[in-house]
Amino acid sequence: MFRISNHYVSKIVFTLLFVEVLVLLGAAYVGAAVRFMELGETSATVPHLDNFFTSAIAFTIAVIFSMSAMGMYQLDFDEGLRNPFLMKLMPSFVMGFVILTLVFYLAPDLYFGRGVLILVFAVGGAGILLARLIFFKTSEARFMRSRIMFLGGGPLAKECSDLATRNNRYHKYDIAGFIPIATEDLCVETSSLLKVRDGDSLVKLARQNNVEEIVVSVLNRRGGFPIKELLDCKLQGVKVTDAATFFERETCQIRVDSLQPSWLVFGGGFDQSFVRTFMKRCFDLACSVILLVLTLPIMLLAALAVWVEDRGTVFYSQERVGKDGKTFRVLKFRSMRVDAEKGGKPQWAAQNDPRVTRVGNFMRKTRIDELPQILNVLKGEMSFVGPRPERPYFVEQLIEVVPYYNVRHSIKPGITGWAQVRYGYGSSAEDALQKLQYDLYYVKNNSLFLDVLIMIDTLKVVLFRSGR
Repeated sequence: MFRISNHYVSKIVFTLLFVEVLVLLGAAYVGAAVRFMELGETSATVPHLDNFFTSAIAFTIAVIFSMSAMGMYQLDFDEGLRNPFLMKLMPSFVMGFVILTLVFYLAPDLYFGRGVLILVFAVGGAGILLARLIFFKTSEARFMRSRIMFLGGGPLAKECSDLATRNNRYHKYDIAGFIPIATEDLCVETSSLLKVRDGDSLVKLARQNNVEEIVVSVLNRRGGFPIKELLDCKLQGVKVTDAATFFERETCQIRVDSLQPSWLVFGGGFDQSFVRTFMKRCFDLACSVILLVLTLPIMLLAALAVWVEDRGTVFYSQERVGKDGKTFRVLKFRSMRVDAEKGGKPQWAAQNDPRVTRVGNFMRKTRIDELPQILNVLKGEMSFVGPRPERPYFVEQLIEVVPYYNVRHSIKPGITGWAQVRYGYGSSAEDALQKLQYDLYYVKNNSLFLDVLIMIDTLKVVLFRSGR
């Protein structure tokens, strides 16, 4: 994997994306060539071909965006080209067609004709199918894999190796073996241990086993820890990665159970600079105004539906904890019964919560209930993307039992967030821990690039009605 704006991106996914961009650009030119060859026309007799490259770019971006929103770049190698993929491809092209139609309406000079458009989409669909077929057939090839070994043989090494061997991971690994540490209990198979002879160095072992990366998966680094040999490995071109970074890279989480505080202090990320804050605020304001204009009719209908169902209040205001631990009132459409907390004691929201009304269930699935929070964003209390704000009652409890929980309050909470598109509703301290690990990843690596990815994933959640 490599990093774009601090966010880890799979080389496999990036390669597939790059290939499909070329396929779609090529499809635009092939479709146009076939169409105008049939008509005997050229760029001299078809004026709008002067903007054809821009039109091809618009077509490519529309389809790639639609495929991303449908989750087609969240790969599952076990699924391959089975029905779920085919069921996503057609809706992706339909969405791309709708987006492109809107672009042509706003910029008519980019329109390249109905006949060309049909051919371009047909060639593009065939090209994507062929590209995916070749990609999944070659995904097991050795050049798509990285060869690694683990320093350690204890529980942390076992957990890291299990993560590395998941079949549907975006990064394929060959595990050369494990080098046990005397101070740890052995938790891996003895057959997977590397034979270390007297005088063998880590560099020599890495060279003998064609290892590209050493993952340091040792909990206790005191006494006999080979720090000098690891430095030699790094100087000789062998990548050295600690377990915390390995987990962050492979799961897009920060694991708090095996995390050393120094990693947070001395590691990269946690950009809270003026430039980042200013860009994020501009992004929030632009998105809020656009979304408010586009969804105003939907919000009016939602307000009417909430009132008609039980004649109760339309909006729901609740105290939440924001940046720096300051509280504010979050605004939502009411999705639960009026007496949802008639006992007066706060309760966790859960999946299939019986307190949710029929209208509220639909709004939760489609995220319509969150739309009034646009006003919180405009007021500066929230951002569009960030950790979801929690109630003070639960925050006080979670700070006591979940390590580093307060770190999520170092930035503004968001309408949607990394944990929301990666994890479901939380109804316990364990769920809060899992969501915190995603939130910590976002706090550490937040950027405009990651914000855009989260918003695309949020669109996918809305489209598939898998609200979280």
